[in-house]
Formats: sequence, structure tokens, C-alpha cells
Amino acid sequence: MTIKQEAMRVAILAHNQVALFELGCATELFCLSRPETEELYSGEVVTFAEAAPATSGGLALQCRQVNSLMEFDLLVIPNWPTVLLPRDTYVARVHRAVTEFAAAGRQILTFCSGAFLPAELGLLAGREATTHWRYAESFRQRFPSVEYVGDVLYVWHDQLACAAGSSAAIDLGIEFLRRTYGFELANAIARRLVMAPHRQGGQAQFIEAPVAKRPDYFASALDWALANLQESFTVDVWANQAHLSRRSFDRKFRQSMGTSPKEWLIQQRLRVVQKSLESGELTVDGAAHMAGFESSTTLRHHFRRTFGISPSQYRRQFSGGAGPSVDSN
Repeated sequence: MTIKQEAMRVAILAHNQVALFELGCATELFCLSRPETEELYSGEVVTFAEAAPATSGGLALQCRQVNSLMEFDLLVIPNWPTVLLPRDTYVARVHRAVTEFAAAGRQILTFCSGAFLPAELGLLAGREATTHWRYAESFRQRFPSVEYVGDVLYVWHDQLACAAGSSAAIDLGIEFLRRTYGFELANAIARRLVMAPHRQGGQAQFIEAPVAKRPDYFASALDWALANLQESFTVDVWANQAHLSRRSFDRKFRQSMGTSPKEWLIQQRLRVVQKSLESGELTVDGAAHMAGFESSTTLRHHFRRTFGISPSQYRRQFSGGAGPSVDSN
């Protein structure tokens, strides 16, 4: 008999002047009902304020007032004031509830300036953290015991993870879903959100990139490349598929995709390898061959450069060590 696991409950903290973009990212990820997620988790926007929180643009949020967060499994803090608030009854309730939640070992995600709240509570002392670059200097001055990290999409440290400004919130949310529910669900959500092909940053992402369909030869060439990743073709051959000269193809590719054709191919092949390694069905050598890398040595070089670990380490970490044996590199 299979015991059905209870769905995870997600609290999204709202307060006066909560940032609508980051709040929208949180609700899009954790509140929008989707067939893939309806039995896995559900989200709710909550507040400790007695009156409806007023947001930017004069909007007011109708959300449930709570006195505790302990009915939830995950807390998302879209943002928080970057100046020290007077410790009134409201702030005291928030501080007490978040401290209790953290002490219970439950997961907290902060977006943008949301990192200021756990930092105020001492939860980030001695740890790395990040926030929007606009608040970097203020964050450093107020919290010298926290090691601020810039030029990253997010920082993950056990039960506390911080995303940098704005759209990095989605990157962190997708990474949480991947760590919690696996690669396939994270990919499905990323495709629905039309994620960028590859988010550059200090934290390597684990997202399969969708490609927008366009009625032209260039888009057809992208589809052709994805369908033939296992083959060892040159960029010149690829440019011919787009009915473009090599120079024109390189220029259009950078303008459209934000990277070079060669680097894009490497990243797509790495995603094929990731999926294969997570399934545990192939060795590193087998995955390299299937994805079209010249050799497993070439794969290891690009894999470590992109993700910071070797293919074998990744396989052990995300497949549970199942499947055929692999090398130790």
C-alpha cells in the first residue's frame, strides 16, 4: 500500500510596500495551480499586518492575517525594508514567527531585499548571502557578520537561500523545485515560464532551456541542432541549415541568443548529459557519446567549467548512486 505524501504548504510573506514583481514571481511559482504541482505543494500569501498591506501603485492585498508560520513548510520572503524598522508590535510578531520557523529547521527562500529580514534576526551570521546590487553597500554596513556575495544569481546555504534582485527570484524558485521534486518537474515549470537559454551567474543552473518557435530558417536551424546533438557537426554545417554565411550566422546568433553558437551547443549537450546522469542509466562515457561530445575528457572539462563539479560527482549526488558504475573523475 502506497502512503500518499501530504502536499507541501508554502507561505509567501506580504507587508506594506511589498514588491509586486518579486511577489508575482513567488505566486507564479508556488500559488498557480498546474497539473504537475497540484498534489505536490500549494502556496498562500499571508501577512502579520492587521490592515491589508498596501503595495506600490496604491494596490491593497486581501490576504490572510496569521500569528504564526508553523502550519507551513516553506517560507518565501519576496522583499523586506532595507532600513531598520521601529520594533513595534507588528515587527515583533514577524521577527518572532520567522525565528520560530527557522529554529524548526524549515526552508526559507528570500528574493531581492528579502535577505534583510533573516539578516536582522542573526540567521545569516557567519554565512554567505546576497541581495540586489543596489542594496549591497547597505547590507554590508548593517550586517558585517554576513559574508555578502555579489555577481551571483543566488546563494544556497542549507535551509536558507537568498536570490539576488528581481528575476533571479525565478532562478532560485526553480532550483528549489529541482532540489525538492527533481529535474523533470523543474524543467516543466521552466518551459512554462519560457526561461532564458542559460542564466549566467556564479551559481550554475540546472534548467533545460526551451526555444521559441519562429517561422524562419534560423529557428529551424536551432530545432535541427537540438534534434542532432548526438552528431559531431561543425558550426559551418549548422550555418548552412540556417541559409546564412558563417559570419552572418555568428552575428545573428549572438544577437538572438546572447552567446556564441559553439557555447550554446555545449550548454544544450550538457543538459542532455545532466538528464542522463540523473536517470542513472548510463556511465559518464556513455552519456558523453549520447550527447555528441568528442570524448568523456571533453565532457568532463565543460561540465566542471559550467557546474563546478565532475559528471561523476553530479551523478552520485542527483541519482542516488543507482545504475552502472562510473569513473571517479
